[in-house]
Order: sequence, then structure tokens, then C-alpha cells
Amino acid sequence: MVGTMHAWQAVERGHEVVQIEREAEARGASLRNFGQIWISGRAGGEELDTALRARELWERIGAEVPGLGFRAIGSLTPVRNAREYAVAEAALARPDAAARGYELVGAEEARRINPALRGEFEAALWCERDAAVEPRTAQLHLREALKARAGDRYTFLPGREVREVTGPGAVRDDHGDVHRGDAVVLATGAWLSGLVRELAPDLPVRRVRLQMMQTAPLGEELTTSVADADSFRYYPAYRSAALDELNAAQAQSPIAAAHKMQLLMVQRRDGGLTIGDTHEYEHPFAFDTLEDPYEHLTEVVESFLGRPLPKIRHRWAGVYAQCTDTTRVVHRQQVADGVWLVTGPGGRGMTCSPAMAETTANELGW
Repeated sequence: MVGTMHAWQAVERGHEVVQIEREAEARGASLRNFGQIWISGRAGGEELDTALRARELWERIGAEVPGLGFRAIGSLTPVRNAREYAVAEAALARPDAAARGYELVGAEEARRINPALRGEFEAALWCERDAAVEPRTAQLHLREALKARAGDRYTFLPGREVREVTGPGAVRDDHGDVHRGDAVVLATGAWLSGLVRELAPDLPVRRVRLQMMQTAPLGEELTTSVADADSFRYYPAYRSAALDELNAAQAQSPIAAAHKMQLLMVQRRDGGLTIGDTHEYEHPFAFDTLEDPYEHLTEVVESFLGRPLPKIRHRWAGVYAQCTDTTRVVHRQQVADGVWLVTGPGGRGMTCSPAMAETTANELGW
């Protein structure tokens, strides 16, 4: 998605673009995510500014490309006790709370906003600015729109991998073809070996593995995305004395702690629910998925919905690239004459990619 959004920015500014994709279709974290435009938990400052700008761009592009499935649905994070409530209150006291659209609502109001939440909880943190798109099809629709807008100025070359920088603004792919331009952007996602290692051997980026799942249609509308209070522990916007107290006095369940888990849940346009996730940082990553995290997520979701989940249709693992300095929004580095590497957005890639690409375009004077 980061690469496709760079193509979008370049085409929008009148340039000719060749987009090279290693797979026949993208298969990495750009598809294996929630499709959330997630404002609520972002760190204040540059990260939040980037996410809010990206939210504007997603809405604008979504109006042009209906197939993205852009939906300004907001999010609810139900809380169940006084300590979780205090963390939500502390978030509401942030100076940037209004920019996020924060509001702390009672259980009755939360159920009015999202009637599918029939389980037991005391209140919920509402974030009006959160939104969603369809990750499995977004790139396809964006490329169709790029071709319709730019015609011969846009070329998509799937099933090719860039192997070598051959000169200023020039790269050779594994078909032997050389591509020349005023600028080359390497948006490599979690692929950090091969050419990336040669060009940036000390790259301050790590890989993170997660597990997710998707259900059959719920049979009713989930009108918002949903998180749980474990997300308070994961996202930097919720850091506070109240969070310190929560961490000290209320441990995560052993399974959630072992797999560094939080609940995030979004409904797809077919009615199914995308549910996750876990975080694994130590290499080598396992090749298989584990059932305990899925069972934990099922239990948490059912407690919020007050009903059994539909049948699980898909389970998967995904890997994304994250800056080792997690306060950085993305790693952007010139690695050769006319060649830039953009990678390491962490869990921000789907949310922030339009603004990341816009920043690249502005900095390079496109």
C-alpha cells in the first residue's frame, strides 16, 4: 500500500509512473490487516498529525474510488472497571483529544452507537475520527483508478523484483529490464534482505509477526470498529499514570500477555468480522499459527457481543516492518543517487500510507 500510494501521488502530480510488484498481486501486510484508518491510539505530535492528514486523504480518495469501501465508522473501546475507565478518562484529558474525536460514553449510549454490543461493560471510549477501508481489494481498485486517470502514464508490472541499482535513478529487475526515472522509491514492506540489505546494511527496522482471523457474516451490522482495554497497553496515546496503575494492578490474561495481544475488530462489507491480533518480535518466526490466541480473541469478542461468533472462515499470520525507534513514523532514506527507500511504518502502514507518500513527494519536490 505504501508503494501504491507513492504511485498515486506521482500520477496526481502529472508524472509518468512504473510500479513494479514482486508478486502477481500484493500478498503481504497490505492485505493482511484490519483495513483500519486508526487515529485513536496514535502518539501525539508527528504520528497523530500524519494519521489525521492520511485520514483526510483516504476520505478524498475514497470519494473518487468507491471500491476502496471507505467508511467513517469511528471506534468504541468498551471498559469494564474503574481502572480501565480511568485510562479512558486520562486519554480524554489529552490536549489533542478533540482532534481525535474522543468522547467517553456510558454503556447505554455505546449500544445506541453500536447496537451489536450487547455484552456487559460499564462505558466505552468513542473515537469519531477512526475509519475503515477494504484491505483485500483496496490496491486493485486503486490501480484501476490510476490506469483510468493516467492511461499510458501509469504502468503496473507484476511478478518482477528489483535486483540492482544500475545508475542514477535506474534499477534492473529480475527479467533483465532496466527502468529509469527521475526518482526511484523502494517501498519494500517486510522484505528487508537482498537488495535492501545491500543498499542499507544497518537499516534500523525490524520485522513483526501477527495472527488474525475472519468470520462468516455476522448477520447484523457492526456499526463501529471495536477494541478492548488491552489496546490501552499497546497504543502510545493511552500512556498515563492511570495506565501505569492498570498495568500494576490488573494483569493481562496469561495468553494475552504471552502473545502481546489486544483486540481489534472491524466488519467487512460482506458482513464478516476481521479480528486480531498478536505481536511476535523474536526471530526466527514460527511457520505455523497457534490456537490459544484465537480462543482468547473469540472469548473477548463474544463477551462484548453477548452472542457466539459466526464460523471462522480464515486464519492467517502476517509480517510487517517496524522502525526499531518506534517513535518514528516511517524510515525514509536515500540509498543511492535518485533512489529512496521507504519502509518500517510498523502497524501504521494502512492508516498512514497516503500521508507518508505525500511527504515523500513534497520532500523530493515532485
